[in-house]
Parts: sequence; C-alpha cells; structure tokens
Amino acid sequence: MRIYNTLSGQKEEFVPLKPGTVKMYVCGPTVYSFIHIGNARPAVIFDSFRRYLEYRGFSVIYVQNFTDIDDKIIKAANAEGISPKTLADRYISEYFKDSCALGIKPATYHPRTTDFVDNIKEFIAALEKKKFAYQRGNDVYFDVSAFPSYGALSHRNPADMRAGSRVEVNENKDDPLDFVLWKGSKPEEPKWESPWGEGRPGWHIECSAMSTTLLGDAFDIHAGGNDLIFPHHEDERAQSEALTGKKWVSYWMHNGMISVKDEKMSKSVGNIFSAREALKVYGKNTIRMYLLSKHYRSPIEFSPERMEEARSAFSRISRVINEVDKKIGHDFKVVEDEFVKTQRSKMIEVLDDDFNTPQALSLIFDLVSEMISTEDTEKIKKIRFLLDEWNYFLGFDFEPDRKNADELVDLAIKLRNDARMRKDYKQSDEIRKKLEDYGIEVMDSPEGTKWRWK
Repeated sequence: MRIYNTLSGQKEEFVPLKPGTVKMYVCGPTVYSFIHIGNARPAVIFDSFRRYLEYRGFSVIYVQNFTDIDDKIIKAANAEGISPKTLADRYISEYFKDSCALGIKPATYHPRTTDFVDNIKEFIAALEKKKFAYQRGNDVYFDVSAFPSYGALSHRNPADMRAGSRVEVNENKDDPLDFVLWKGSKPEEPKWESPWGEGRPGWHIECSAMSTTLLGDAFDIHAGGNDLIFPHHEDERAQSEALTGKKWVSYWMHNGMISVKDEKMSKSVGNIFSAREALKVYGKNTIRMYLLSKHYRSPIEFSPERMEEARSAFSRISRVINEVDKKIGHDFKVVEDEFVKTQRSKMIEVLDDDFNTPQALSLIFDLVSEMISTEDTEKIKKIRFLLDEWNYFLGFDFEPDRKNADELVDLAIKLRNDARMRKDYKQSDEIRKKLEDYGIEVMDSPEGTKWRWK
C-alpha cells in the first residue's frame, strides 16, 4: 500500500509503527453550527479509508476530535444567550445524527477539548521548561525560531512568511510566526486556572494534547482537509516534535476542498450547503457516490449537475443489484475461484495506490455491466458477492430508499383496497403478490389493511 504523504510531497509505502495496527487521528469540526457538505468530505473519505484498512486486515485505532471551545463558539453562544457548553453539546449531538445518516462509523475515541484542559496545561508547561514557549502577560506563545524545521509540512519558508502580509501582527510576540498556546481570559469568557493566569487553550495545542494522550508520542496517520495544512497542522507538528524530540506523525493525508463556482465552500464565505439539507435533497447514497467519485486529494465542485450525475450513477448500480437480488435472492456466498480472486486483486491494487476511489468505482461499473450482459448465473452470484464484500468500505445502501418506498407501498395498498371495493379480486391478488415479491407482507383485518417489511 502506498499513501501520498504531504510532508514528503510524494507517495510512500505504508508501514505502520506497530505491525497489524494503525493509529489514525482526523481533525473534527468546531461545533458552533451544523456541518456542511465540505465538512462531510473528510468525514466520509477518511471513514472509508479507515474501513478499507480494516478490510485489509489492520486493527485501526481511530480518533476524531471535537473543538468545543473557540471564539466562534463563544460568539454564537452569546448571540443565543446560552453557555458555550450548551451550544457545543447541541451541535455535537447534531453532528452524530448527520454522521450516522451519512453512514460514518463512530471513531474509537471522540475527544472534546474541554475534557483535556489538564493535559493541555501539562503539555504547555513541558514546552516552556524546554525553552520552546514563553509567557507574555497571561498569554503563552510557541517560539517558532527554536524549531528549525518549521514550515516543512506546508513547504513554506519561514523568512518568506515573515515578510508576507498574511502574518498576524501582535506586539506581544517575539516573532510574527509565533503562535498562541494559552490565551488569557477576557471578561465573560469560559476560563480555567493555570500557572499563567486564568484563560483557555489555543486552537493548535488542543489536537496535539488529545492525540498524544490517546495515541502516544508517535502515531501513523494524521488527516484532515488541506486548508488545515497551514497553520493548524504545521503548528501541531512543531509543538509536538519540540516536546518529544522525535518524529510525531508518519503520514500526513489531506483531502481537497469542495468549491462552489470556483470558490471554497465555507461558513465565512456563506456559500455552504448543510449536510442535513443535502441528505434531505439527495440522500446518503448520492452524497457518498459524489464524494468517492473524485480522488480525495483533488478539489471537487459542488453543483446540482454534479449531484444529479452522482444520483444517476448510483441508481444504475442499485437498479441492477435489485433486479439481480430478485432473481438469485440474498444468499450469494460462492466458491472463491480464479475470477473472484482476480477481481479482488484488481480492487486492492487501485485502492492500495493512495486510495484511488474513482478507479475502484470504475471497476464496479465494469462488473455491473457484466452482470447485465451475462447469462451465467454463477458469475452473477460471484459479482454480487464481491459487491457486497466491497460495500464495507464504500458504504452504500443498495436497498431502495425506504422512505420513498413506504409512500409507494401506501399507494399500492390504496389501489388494492379500491380493487377489493369493486370486487376486482384478480387485480387485488396481483397487487398483493407483487408486494410480496418486493418483501412486503400485507395483513387484512377488521380494522383495515396493514403492511410491514419482511
């Protein structure tokens, strides 16, 4: 298996630190509102990659955090007249509803920043002791000049960054590149006691403290959107390696951004489409098809046209599978012959090449086409077996959407009842038989007709 490592700028052979086990950390959302479809991309992509690692036989320890204290959270909570914790609790709960609807497997750990404040304070104190941090008032900053390889992850030259206009100007800092580890408290803000006075953690230190606490001083994969490479991941790497004196993360994986009319989708721009709204309009399968149809490192455009293309692509697969399942049933266990082994090897080959999901979907479309064209029932069963096996990491629901199906069943039941009222028992029986063929049990009673999925 080869993974593109942002740090080296090339694909590298994947060799975990501990054979058979993968430790993986993925940056999660700042919980001040509902997640949008751009937030959903890393959530779905790295969930699928995690599942693929499991499919390949690895035991995966997967951490995805929640930033539950932040300027945006405080501002949103103040606007509603509630506490930041109440706001964060609400949107963490809403995140789990959306992630479940998207078919995302819960992480091994879902740490929250506010549960790790003591760990964060210990981390900062250790950096200060090693002369990598300094205090100004009630703030504590990381000394970038003390870390020679700063900029290696983002492939930026610190001298050029200092000269650039983007660098934050702050008179308290010794160097404009230095970043905050601990922020002195302001009136009416959440705060914790610390050796540097009352305050709260900076953004970057949160992930370093949570990941090292849960995964150790060194782990295999750190992932997130490529908008986090600088400054967030660059700063995480600097403070973590400064503390431990060794390489912190073996492989850095970053997904490309979702854009709307050539502009990055973000809450600050205001061009977001919430994951929940997308689920209502398009459904889980279309969203996953859309997100997996483009290589994870590439940018992807969000538009009604792209979503309809994804809907059509999934519908083609689903339609064929449902027709096949009617013919062969759901018991498609097969003898693993040369055909099965060859197709499985093809799938592993493309996904072992930096998780190339577009190529994986292309293989699936080829096999679906073969199911349509062949009369060989045994081959159809083998293909259906493979599709079921691979769906572990693709995460589709091949069954028809139940919500829409329920409405159609209600309509069929009404038509059947109308036929019975007319004493057209032939049509009534035909409708009942057709419903049973689709796995629906019809029950007539004095209280009326009821039905249920078998």
